[in-house]
Amino acid sequence: MSYATERETSEGKVFTVTGGDWDKVVTGIDPINDERIVVNMGPQHPSTHGVLRLVLEIEGETVREARPIVGYLHTGIEKNLEYRNWVQGSTFVTRMDYLAPLFNEAGYALAVEKLLGITDDITERANTIRVLMMELNRISSHLVWVATTGMELGALSIMLYGFREREYILDIFEMITGLRMNHAYIRPGGVAQDVPDEALKKIDEFLDYLPKRLKEYEDMLNDQVIWHGRTKGVGVLDVTGCMALGITGPVLRSAGLAWDLRKTMPYCGYEDYEFDVPTATSADVWGRYLVRMAEIRESMKLVRQAVDKLRPGPIMVADKKIAWPAQLAIGVDGMGNSLEHVAKIMGQSMESLIHHFKLVTEGFRVPPGQVYVAIEGPRGELGVHAVSDGGTRPYRVHYREPSFINLQAIPAMAEGALLSDVIAGGASLDPVMGGCDR
Repeated sequence: MSYATERETSEGKVFTVTGGDWDKVVTGIDPINDERIVVNMGPQHPSTHGVLRLVLEIEGETVREARPIVGYLHTGIEKNLEYRNWVQGSTFVTRMDYLAPLFNEAGYALAVEKLLGITDDITERANTIRVLMMELNRISSHLVWVATTGMELGALSIMLYGFREREYILDIFEMITGLRMNHAYIRPGGVAQDVPDEALKKIDEFLDYLPKRLKEYEDMLNDQVIWHGRTKGVGVLDVTGCMALGITGPVLRSAGLAWDLRKTMPYCGYEDYEFDVPTATSADVWGRYLVRMAEIRESMKLVRQAVDKLRPGPIMVADKKIAWPAQLAIGVDGMGNSLEHVAKIMGQSMESLIHHFKLVTEGFRVPPGQVYVAIEGPRGELGVHAVSDGGTRPYRVHYREPSFINLQAIPAMAEGALLSDVIAGGASLDPVMGGCDR
């Protein structure tokens, strides 16, 4: 076991922590006579999607060994959930994969609802809103992918355009949830508040606006010789490799397997929607680009259907022992509750006021048990393992995060390839380190 080196300074004792097994890797390599060198890529490298560290052993321009090292963005979210009630958990999990907050919330809400035994009680309008929001979020996540991958491979214009279109979606989210990111909008029992009419109008405008922009992306990239050179035949991982490593999502579908949980194990009423599961056969970065672009168009179809399916009705379960008091009206100061809302709560009965107080401060109890619920996130299978001991707080919540699982593919794609292909292959996995490290 090796200990961090230490030295005394005017500020006290300072430790130098190297992380990973760096000392073991570099020991035995002669920097003068050996052709191999060991380099760090990250964790501050702009192309490692946050704070991923890759220790690369290279010989010339060829990668001989690649070691991903994670944990630099660890936030302890799963542990924090054990100290908050079940509804407050939504505020934590939304911050994990920060490019897909609504998927984090949906998976958590579905798991809690399964423990409560109320899955079939979720209203049609709530389920439709969930599908609407998740598919908009899938589009925004894929837009960030094409934007950042374009930037990393030299297509800077795509980076600007991808983020421009994402802003449109974040504006929609702000109109519906009040926040651009980290919404805590999908909650156990339904959603926090209803979708306003002006948001539906904005969604219609967006669905008319986006196809022309996607066509521009493809006009810039599809026949671009540099884009072809950086993506075709790069980062190859076939179906066998994906299955061995547990890789899901667009990476698996780019290898030809049409595995999508929205089709194979539907939830939130996805079985009632018409959409295709795009695949490719090249199993490389190019195939993943094609799949994600096609998925954006399929998500647009789903959003259109969800808007058409919206019918007036409740957005939270009827059981007042579970339904979070979400029908809040804002006061004239723009912050506090309105007098009408306060009068409604306090003017009914002492019992209802007590119940409201206990529900907000203590939360509802969840029967003891454990469940696993999986949904199709933008990066693959997002699974939630939730355990209850019968109390008002989770006993344990653990996420099967696709970013964490998919990062296992980096050595398989990078070793034996060129150093520049590490960037393209890693980007094609679309890892988000907030979700990986949690």
